[in-house]
Amino acid sequence: MSTFDPGRLVMVDIPGQSLDAETAAFLREQKIRSVCLFRKNIGSESEVRALMRDLIDVLGPEALIGIDQEGGAVVRVTFLPQPPSAMALGASGDADRAEAVGAAVARGLKSLGINWNFAPVLDVNNNPSNPVIGERSFSNDPVEVSRLAAAWMRGSLKAGVACCVKHFPGHGDTHVDSHHALPTVDKSRAELNALELAPFKALASQAPAMMTAHIVYPQIDPDRPATLSPQLIGGILRQDWGYDGVVITDALMMKAVAERFGYAKSAVMAIEAGADMVLAQGSLTEQLVAINALRQAFDSGRLTPEQGETANRRLDTLAAAYPARVVDDSAARASDHVLMAEAWAAGLTTLRGAMPPALNAPIRVIVQGDVPTDMVSEAGPTGRQAVALFEAFSDAQVQMVDDIAQLDWTRVPKDGRVNVLVSTRRARYGLAASEWRPDLHLSLWNPYQALDVAGPTVLTWGFSAGALAGLKSWLEGRSQATGRAPQGLQ
Repeated sequence: MSTFDPGRLVMVDIPGQSLDAETAAFLREQKIRSVCLFRKNIGSESEVRALMRDLIDVLGPEALIGIDQEGGAVVRVTFLPQPPSAMALGASGDADRAEAVGAAVARGLKSLGINWNFAPVLDVNNNPSNPVIGERSFSNDPVEVSRLAAAWMRGSLKAGVACCVKHFPGHGDTHVDSHHALPTVDKSRAELNALELAPFKALASQAPAMMTAHIVYPQIDPDRPATLSPQLIGGILRQDWGYDGVVITDALMMKAVAERFGYAKSAVMAIEAGADMVLAQGSLTEQLVAINALRQAFDSGRLTPEQGETANRRLDTLAAAYPARVVDDSAARASDHVLMAEAWAAGLTTLRGAMPPALNAPIRVIVQGDVPTDMVSEAGPTGRQAVALFEAFSDAQVQMVDDIAQLDWTRVPKDGRVNVLVSTRRARYGLAASEWRPDLHLSLWNPYQALDVAGPTVLTWGFSAGALAGLKSWLEGRSQATGRAPQGLQ
């Protein structure tokens, strides 16, 4: 029987923007030390600070409080300075800027008491059809991913927030989203070494934590996704590379794992494979299933005391190096807002000779009205935000559509107006877009839409205020676009 409670190896989520008595009692009773915050938990700054103080009080001095504050569309705390997406930083290619952004992200989180950020992304996005990574990756070149992610992480760690690189061993070459189904990457170890694994290996000595991917790599382990694979976690990561940092699973509730293995079985299999912590979201009942499954596995001897103590030691080490405490210091906030805006603007990229229309030219702005959240990213920009980009134009008509993918280009009037297509959605357009002929295409989210539409294109790599301000400045002729797209988009 282990000397610690297996509840310490489980990260949970909580309901609401404050800590209710039932949840607080559950966290205490189950000896939980780790909570993951989502958008649903983020109220005003003062509310978040109050929540964090309450959480730290309940979880104790070795609390690990995690969040996804990557940048771009994957951010949870939107009142903090909004970091550019990884690929926006890749477009400017400046490692010093990436380090400064990583430090600024950490300063913001630390000011709230959050001590663990599930970033940066080390996935190499070499598949333009990837539905979940895209601009969340620094590049489709593993060397560039390693260089810029190392800089970003260096900034975060120096500023006192632990990083968790993801999604080991690489989510960049998938056609399906593991939130909804189980992807497969059918590559040999040599192929993985050359691409997917390269950034993880390069940064293994620097990364205090890694998150696994719910992806099957059949040539390494045909039966289990990486999250549950002794060959991938225990073999490649622990044995081959000697990695002794924290390994946490991606959410067990994601369909790629939940539908095939279930909470109880997958929680035990993950620790068995070499992970240290399982991310078990859901109701208190669902969370308890994972916790009790671990307790039973330790009691029965399926999991050994040594496995539990080793995992617990790694988690203790992480919490000691990056303690959770509310640092009420927002002195750098204003300058960090400026830094983020400059970083977004530096990534603005033009393709195929894109030029802004004259401010007095008659233009037509074609844009989708609203883009709801897919529960991974924030909701997309509104049509209203897109239209605001053209405030300085003297003759701008707006054609708002319900679904841009259903756009029939034959119905766009041929009346001499400059047709500006503005994309506010994440998904690729599909085959219909091959018939579209805009005079200017502005992609505010997924840069790979540039492959769907012929013609001059501008890539912002995201839609935060800094990205839109940089684009507006370019449209009005006040600035140049100096970013460079990765190979495959140029």
